[in-house]
Amino acid sequence: MVLYRSLKKGCAMKNALVTGASRGIGRAIALRLAGDGFRVAVTYAADEAAAKDVTGLIEERGGAAFAVQADLGVPADVNRLAEHLRQETPVLDVLVNNAGIAGSGPVEQETPETYDRVFAVNVKGLFFLTQQVLPLIPDGGRIINVTSGVTRIAFPEGIAYAMSKGAVQTFTLALAKELGPRGITVNNIAPGIVDTDANAAWLRGNPEAEAYAASRHALNRIGQAGEIANAVAFAASEQASFITGSTIDVTGGGNL
Repeated sequence: MVLYRSLKKGCAMKNALVTGASRGIGRAIALRLAGDGFRVAVTYAADEAAAKDVTGLIEERGGAAFAVQADLGVPADVNRLAEHLRQETPVLDVLVNNAGIAGSGPVEQETPETYDRVFAVNVKGLFFLTQQVLPLIPDGGRIINVTSGVTRIAFPEGIAYAMSKGAVQTFTLALAKELGPRGITVNNIAPGIVDTDANAAWLRGNPEAEAYAASRHALNRIGQAGEIANAVAFAASEQASFITGSTIDVTGGGNL
């Protein structure tokens, strides 16, 4: 087992918040940032056991983490999460807005309930969580929003989902300009089709679905959660200090 990066003597540990970090891409991001020396706040909507598994693994490897339950589609949960962060981490160096849901369909099948839920989690919750924790983010901090490769293509099969991710990309642009004078960078990470629990029902164990998913990418394979985490880690690093208002495409050449 490779131990997580140790801190230099006298250096304070930096803090990161990763929303939706109990499974899939969020889990990989939390593990990667912990490995890079961050104390990681792991949020989860319902699966407490999975969140504790993530924080336990981080601690076993010599890192630091804690879990907080919060459904970003519920304003009271967003407020409670922000208050918890204010108490636990007076400085939040990196905010990763990863939590998101799909579930929408073509325009003729969409319902007001599904539409509202997708936008409540993917847009409204993200917006107001960022607003509330922004005072904790120091000059030179990082905000990273996980969007989707579908924002640059026509995606009628999940139209509300695609719209919600497009809204986040617009939010990123505006926030990057507003926070630029403080040296805070704001960027998007746009994954393609990734092998996660969220895609398991239609993807795993289905050779036709796997072949179709792979064919959507120029690299002719499905992405892995760790590959998305690598891009997030870069955006959170000093190496990305002059990149802001941008989208890092991690789709394996999706839909080229």
